[in-house]
Amino acid sequence: MSEIPAELPRTLFYFADPMCSWCWGFSPVMETIVRAFPDLPVSLIMGGLRAGNTQAMTPELREYVLQHWRDVQRRTHQAFQFENALPAGFVYDTEPACRAVVCMIALRRRAAFAYLRALQRTFYAEQQDTTQEDVLISLACNFDVDEAAFRAYFESDDMRARTVRHFAFAREVGVRGFPTIILGDSRGYRLLTSGYRAFDELRTEIEEWLTGTSTSIQ
Repeated sequence: MSEIPAELPRTLFYFADPMCSWCWGFSPVMETIVRAFPDLPVSLIMGGLRAGNTQAMTPELREYVLQHWRDVQRRTHQAFQFENALPAGFVYDTEPACRAVVCMIALRRRAAFAYLRALQRTFYAEQQDTTQEDVLISLACNFDVDEAAFRAYFESDDMRARTVRHFAFAREVGVRGFPTIILGDSRGYRLLTSGYRAFDELRTEIEEWLTGTSTSIQ
């Protein structure tokens, strides 16, 4: 089932994953976009970077991932804790963290972006395991969410299904990596960025789209 309405109001779709290092690097840019364009509706879509993974990381994969983290830190200056990161036996499954954000959208939408940032910070800078339900629920309680209510949502079939629909929507519109921003309105859809870009590079393109002077793509 498509998540795209027939008559699409002007919307910025932000596709991300709580356990995507470039999304963590992009977090300050996204915060700046939201502040700079307060009247622009933003739809937060979870991407499912490694959703459903069941294999523990090999030493080779661990080093490959950590190299990406180092690249992100060098370019974005976001905080990372490298020592003892991704310990032996770690299963890099991003579905639980994605589902937790989907639950926050359902329970307290205005807190969803802040919760996403908290998950990112917790995983990358504080080395907490955000594949674990108790960690996800504990963080949610910092956003004025009832623990029992969040746990019930998180464990429900409905939230699992909603999370799958997020992943399906990302595939449907051609998202292949994160972060990705797609601008959509009645004229069609325009890819703003696939991957990290600085805010100064994006501001003019958003302004042109809002004023109708840019070209939309399908």
